[in-house]
Amino acid sequence: MTRPMLTALLDPAAWARALTPTRRQFLQTATATAATALVLPSVPRRAEAFAYEPYPKDDELETVVTSCAHNCGSRHMLVAHKKGDVIVRLSTDNGTYQGDAYGTDTEEKPQVRACLRGRSYRARLYSPERLLYPMKRVGARGEAKFKRISWDQALSEIAERMVHLKTTYGPTALLDQSYAGASYGVLHKSDQIEGLLGRFLGMFGCRTNSWSVPSYQGTTFSSRMTFGTIEDGNEDDAYAHCKLIIMWGWNPAYTFHGGNTFYYMRMAKQRGCKFVLVDPQYTDSAAAYDAWWIPIKPNTDAAMMAGMAYHIFDMGLHDQEFINRFVQGMDAGTMPVWAQGHENFRDYLRGDYDGTPKTPEWAAEICGVSADDIRKLAEMYATTKPAALKASWAPGRNAYGEQYNRMAAALQAMTGNIGILGGCAEGVGKAWHPEAVAYPYDQNANLWWASIKSDRWAHIVLNYPNVRREEAGLWPRSDELDGVVPNIRGIFWQGSDWLNQLTNINKEIEAIRRLDSYGEGESLLVCMDSTITPTGIWADYLLPIATHFERHDVALPWYKGHYYIHRPVVIQPMGESRTDFQVFTELAYRLGFGEAYNPKANRNYFNDPDEVDEAYLVDWWHKVQEHQHVDWSWETFKKRGVYKFILPEPHVAFRAQIEQGVPFQTASGKIEIFSGQLAQITDWTRTQYGYHIPAIPKWIEPWESLNSPKTAKYPFHLISPHPRWRTHSIFNNIPWLRETFSQETTMNAADAKRLGIQTGDTIEVWNERGKVVTPVYVTERCMPGVAVLHEGAWMDLDSNGVDRSGNPDFLTLDEPSPAGAFAYNTVLVDIAKSDLIHRPGWDQLSTARSHVFRRDL
Repeated sequence: MTRPMLTALLDPAAWARALTPTRRQFLQTATATAATALVLPSVPRRAEAFAYEPYPKDDELETVVTSCAHNCGSRHMLVAHKKGDVIVRLSTDNGTYQGDAYGTDTEEKPQVRACLRGRSYRARLYSPERLLYPMKRVGARGEAKFKRISWDQALSEIAERMVHLKTTYGPTALLDQSYAGASYGVLHKSDQIEGLLGRFLGMFGCRTNSWSVPSYQGTTFSSRMTFGTIEDGNEDDAYAHCKLIIMWGWNPAYTFHGGNTFYYMRMAKQRGCKFVLVDPQYTDSAAAYDAWWIPIKPNTDAAMMAGMAYHIFDMGLHDQEFINRFVQGMDAGTMPVWAQGHENFRDYLRGDYDGTPKTPEWAAEICGVSADDIRKLAEMYATTKPAALKASWAPGRNAYGEQYNRMAAALQAMTGNIGILGGCAEGVGKAWHPEAVAYPYDQNANLWWASIKSDRWAHIVLNYPNVRREEAGLWPRSDELDGVVPNIRGIFWQGSDWLNQLTNINKEIEAIRRLDSYGEGESLLVCMDSTITPTGIWADYLLPIATHFERHDVALPWYKGHYYIHRPVVIQPMGESRTDFQVFTELAYRLGFGEAYNPKANRNYFNDPDEVDEAYLVDWWHKVQEHQHVDWSWETFKKRGVYKFILPEPHVAFRAQIEQGVPFQTASGKIEIFSGQLAQITDWTRTQYGYHIPAIPKWIEPWESLNSPKTAKYPFHLISPHPRWRTHSIFNNIPWLRETFSQETTMNAADAKRLGIQTGDTIEVWNERGKVVTPVYVTERCMPGVAVLHEGAWMDLDSNGVDRSGNPDFLTLDEPSPAGAFAYNTVLVDIAKSDLIHRPGWDQLSTARSHVFRRDL
């Protein structure tokens, strides 16, 4: 290096001077360039400049098709460009990988393009916080002090502790908190129902299951009660045929379930479709589709829908023929014989039993939407055919959230918009579904000795044994363990950051400390993940799990999308990472059931899984060939990387029921607005629900809302939607994404002015459950009295227990909503300008913190 270069590097001012030409230099260069241009012909050249050198060019890189692995869309295609064993960059689908021409992107075969989250994955893969070795806690619980240990020591100690806890405290001592955070495919699953951990703990004979899904449990309940299935969704190409789309609490710019949601909604817009948004905030989706925005008080959606239903009946705009043929309990004429005299839905709307007609005026007082707007939307929906009422999951993440989804299903049914192209029956929204897995999940797939509502575990630990079964949300059993509250002594977190993501985090932390108080060896907390997480900081053992780039699998679409994507081993596992399947197989051998757990493997699987994984996937592909009539060989699929199914017509939920008379999957064979199952329950305490749920959809006042007397102390209703730049808490520590979006509280301009708050100020948001600190964004795009704080920020507690990162789940409540809905959006808070410092996230602190996961103590 020359002296001028060294001087420039050490002196930024000198570096700037070296890069800035003088006026004379500029004129000389410009004159010479102009003269040359007069003489030399213009020859176009391909640009070869890069931001820095050396930088490998595309023809020097190996290209490998793979996919995303998270629940933030439909696991779209990623294309890894690698040199040796290093991924240099990531791109996505360009239309060529199924053998088509470059740029192929058609209505029947669209590109499966990844979003910014997936395309930023190199930053997560090579994060300073990547877990590379097994680690054991050596500091106090939550202090984040760990030392590196061997796999043999980690698994031996975990197995020994598991046996002790099972022997001492019984078959409910170990809590399964697996979830599909970063480990989902044909073979590698971290799922509550059919996942690797559930099967492992079940075969071990010690498992408390978590039965409720945080994202949509109220919605799942509604879909099963109403339709008998959660497969109530259309594939997204059906949106292109809508004439009206009502985005009820849905912001597809941030959360979408299909691979090409925007593609088809844009197509609908171009064909004249009208859009409506019912939401407390004016979202980017509303702006994109020029939607009519109807601001609504959070947690009052069921009341507004009841007002719409009343007006549709009152004006005679309902589809009585559809109701008579396909619906149970919409009115007296569609009630089952055995339930004559029970309240039907139309009786409820008229107020025949409670004396309160559910008129638009009645609804307006509750939800804050004018009666005229309620009538206008009701008439738009009832007279525009076909119309899609897309009832998103978010308004169902409330106290009694199932009532919102059941009310939406009633509107969908009474207007005849179910089972037709361009209509919509969506609650859960699961559409086309992939072939059954090859792995033998049918053997001991979901054994448990207690099953609780997922966010009640802390309540159980803190109050054991004085816990009523309805408080725990205990699933009924047919043996002596029915109603027995589990004695939880250990937790496995697999593919989940649930300590950071469940409700009432301070209560969870208190429960973790209670487990710690039992003494050395009397509890066990294991976190299995590819990076450190806020949950992992509280664990006894951190097990480094290979990412989806480092294991062999096939990506399945999530809820929507009709394609499969091959996921080869793109790079070898970093450090000493292993897959979940390897870890559980080795633990199973140590506990005596390894051959039964992984029947295609032997003990060497922990070190060499390739042939075994390939064998399972080949078996699965043979099922695909047989049952789904795919003519590609396994080798062709691996070579191409993606198989996109071409459906003969858009997949529409319940088309066969409406067009061919196939019965719905309910006991009556009809859409059950009046649920016969619910109507016949006599002892609610002996169900997993615990508390009464009406047989028809009803408006039920939530625990906290802007209509509550509690607003005298906590005047703001906080909602916590999903962010665009994270998948729940995944990607929170990615600097690239944190540069594009900030964790901040959004509030209305009038509220901010009253409190003396401006955009960029730091505020405190608090209630009796906790306090968080964030910057604030002031706007007219949020209705007065409502604050918006996106979920998923990694908790960052100060010495006073204040979360400086802005995680809203320090403010949420873990009370049991009967059908299992999580009350993430049933939250009242107060807000004030603050002198406390917001800590913007682990992206700025990761290097400083990562040393605790690298050192030997």
